[in-house]
Amino acid sequence: MDNLAHTLAGAALGEAGLKKKTGLGMATLIIAANLADIDALGLLFGENLAWRRGWTHGPVAMLMLPPVLVGAMVLFDRRQARRGTRPAERLPLHVGWLLVLAYVSWASHPLLDFMNTYGIRLLMPFSERWFYGDTLFIVDVWLWTALAIGVWLSRRRRRRGAAYPGRPALIGLCVAAGYATAMGVGSITAERLTREVAEARGNGPVRTVVASPGPVNPFRRDVVFGIDDAYGFGVLRWTPSPTLQLDAGLIEKNMDDPAITDARQVKEIADFLYWSRLPFERRDDRHHRRCALRQGRDRGTVHATAAPTARGRAGPIAARA
Repeated sequence: MDNLAHTLAGAALGEAGLKKKTGLGMATLIIAANLADIDALGLLFGENLAWRRGWTHGPVAMLMLPPVLVGAMVLFDRRQARRGTRPAERLPLHVGWLLVLAYVSWASHPLLDFMNTYGIRLLMPFSERWFYGDTLFIVDVWLWTALAIGVWLSRRRRRRGAAYPGRPALIGLCVAAGYATAMGVGSITAERLTREVAEARGNGPVRTVVASPGPVNPFRRDVVFGIDDAYGFGVLRWTPSPTLQLDAGLIEKNMDDPAITDARQVKEIADFLYWSRLPFERRDDRHHRRCALRQGRDRGTVHATAAPTARGRAGPIAARA
């Protein structure tokens, strides 16, 4: 998910009452909720999505990063105390609670990342398998809304000295969890219906189905089903009544094209194929060999151009997104 969603999740946990357990509780919750995305620094060194959602989202990072964060918080608090800049209203630091908060909020990050179609390698470095929840769009405004309203109402109640100030944030977390559950059930049902309809019209056996939520409308799924050598696309709408429309034709995968083997020499293409969930190739041979590698999940595309050589093999490969 996007970092605003992660930040709101950490803030909601804090406003629900966890921030009162120790000094720097809210800061720890918000930083921990985003800490796994430290792998974004790899983008500065030429890495891309194939690098992300791996090492820093797996079990080793879960064991190591929260204690590192707690150590940094303790050092920060002590430094402020020595310099006389520590806020008088800050609660004393409780290292045990800081560690609990860091672990709880860190765990919210891979949980949210798992819920979208981009996937996450939850077992890195022990396994490079990608896990997909297909539950939420990567930027979900309704998740933002539930969490943000809960945080805002709790902060307002706390400022006014009202009883149970953390209740709205807790309700916001429950609403977000209920919404995510309903979205997950919707995607599972959409995948089942897509498989049944595709096989009923003779497109089978269906090997895989993905039902992707859209950015705003929770009652729509963009569906992709895969058979041995092709993909089919369609749209399922839940309102005003459940309606599944599958495209008439199929798109061939063409992933056995020798040009793809040559194209893998380029890091950007090799990384794209490693990250891609439903890759397929579209060829253009009119002037020179040009293949557009796409993936059905969100139609992301990388273009690879191979100039032909005298022997007919692909020459130098160039790539662009």
